Amino acid sequence: MNKRQLRVLLATLIVLGASACGSATEPAPTSTSTGDSPTQGAGTEAASAHPRLAMTYDGGVMVVDVTTGDVVAEEELDGFVRASPAGDGRHVLISGAGGWQVLDLGSWGHEHGDHGHHYTGTPGLTDVDFPAEEPGHAVAHDGLTTLFDDGTGTAVSFHVDELEDGEPELTSYDTGGAHHGVAVALADRNVVHTVGTEEARSGVRLMSPAGLVLAETDACPGVHGEAFAQDAAVLGCEDGAVVVSGREIRKVDSPDAYGRIGNQAGSDASPVLLGDYKVDADAELERPTRISLIDTRDATVQLVDLGTSYSFRSLGRGPDGEALVLGTDGALHVVDPESGELTGAIEVVEAWREPLDWQQPRPALQVVEGTAYVTDPRHDRVHVVDLERGRVIDTLDLPHTPDEIVANAG
Repeated sequence: MNKRQLRVLLATLIVLGASACGSATEPAPTSTSTGDSPTQGAGTEAASAHPRLAMTYDGGVMVVDVTTGDVVAEEELDGFVRASPAGDGRHVLISGAGGWQVLDLGSWGHEHGDHGHHYTGTPGLTDVDFPAEEPGHAVAHDGLTTLFDDGTGTAVSFHVDELEDGEPELTSYDTGGAHHGVAVALADRNVVHTVGTEEARSGVRLMSPAGLVLAETDACPGVHGEAFAQDAAVLGCEDGAVVVSGREIRKVDSPDAYGRIGNQAGSDASPVLLGDYKVDADAELERPTRISLIDTRDATVQLVDLGTSYSFRSLGRGPDGEALVLGTDGALHVVDPESGELTGAIEVVEAWREPLDWQQPRPALQVVEGTAYVTDPRHDRVHVVDLERGRVIDTLDLPHTPDEIVANAG
């Protein structure tokens, strides 16, 4: 079977809504767990939260308990491994050759008004997986999680709370062709997705559940990435961004002819989106010092110079919507998204330089509520930052060099 036939077969399986319990095309990533297999839905109530981290490394993924600093699970995986939040505060989507696997962090909580309940269970990879030819973006929003297959241009979405019981029911979408894209299923059952080919992409489309085009634009060259600022979705372009709000798509123009916004971080607490900003189309690797603040209320952009460069793993948002950027100077910079004012800087790691290869580890930022986690691959550790106090409160040593990171609140 050639590559084209393989792609057609996989796309057909997804469109039919096949429950993803294994791949008939390429094998899912193989793993070896250090502990027992997780039991979905099972857990023991704990007296307090047990926040945990999933961190990928060359050869697998590890789960670290923040409270104790212990590695509570370790899974060996082949190839380059990536990690994305599943959206329920418990599970992580691990992508590699053949698709996504579901990792259970083994800690989670439920809030009940003025109090909460916290649980712990066995962490590790579950038996739930989603096959894909080239697993790409995984987006969690409004209780729905959407997975995009770059190799086929198809996407599937599911209600994330169904992961607790095992295999979720899938809804499939065909975006019209294979490309490096993204799709987002919305609570109103509409879907936002990119449009393109393997050679180029410039479209953003809003579709109804019946397949009707509600809004679209082809004025987004090099469309890449997605994040939400409250209820508005923002997708980056090589000359700005587009804002999808309700049934309207608006263009945000960069002040430069080439002003690329390709990585974003949004917040439920702010209508302003944080994005990167690059202006050299010919650079092997541009190390920008400016960030973009996109106001979704009027589709405008403000640029802020941090005085230090950063990478695509440097962007985050605080509990009140503050923009957070981990600079190559080693500091976590705090920016007011409304005014663009730099309001603080927290020293976290030594100064670093972004590697040319995007797959190589570099300090990465992950924020959960009022805590920021910053990996320190140079010293095989991760730092815990209290954002309210503005300082590092703990440092955890790791058995492997960390790459990507996903955290939960426990």
